[in-house]
Amino acid sequence: MISKTKIGNRIKRKRDDNIVETILSAKKNKFWIKAAQILSGAKRKYPSFNLGELDSMNLDDKDTIAIPGKILGKGIFTKKLRVCAISFSESAAEKIHKSKSEKIFLNDEIKKNPEGKGVKLIWKKE
Repeated sequence: MISKTKIGNRIKRKRDDNIVETILSAKKNKFWIKAAQILSGAKRKYPSFNLGELDSMNLDDKDTIAIPGKILGKGIFTKKLRVCAISFSESAAEKIHKSKSEKIFLNDEIKKNPEGKGVKLIWKKE
């Protein structure tokens, strides 16, 4: 576990304003602290998930999932989820839209739902 102080020190090295703002929002709330820890680390270590992987996970329709990384478009996506992430590839955004799911950026979700009610934070592959 990385302390809030260490997360704050790591922010100084970040150049992307969106990432910095997301880390600052996430570290204020107990539920989102794991996302802040991941995002304060090296960008190459951010998790990335293909839509096919999300489709095969044990998730119910209408679930809200948050991924502190990128969503990629490989695979078939049939579930109706609310997907929150730092970024989405173009093909992933298109497939999410076609499946009538909702895509939202992680920072917006943290601001809208600071306690993380009903959100499943996913950072490791099952």
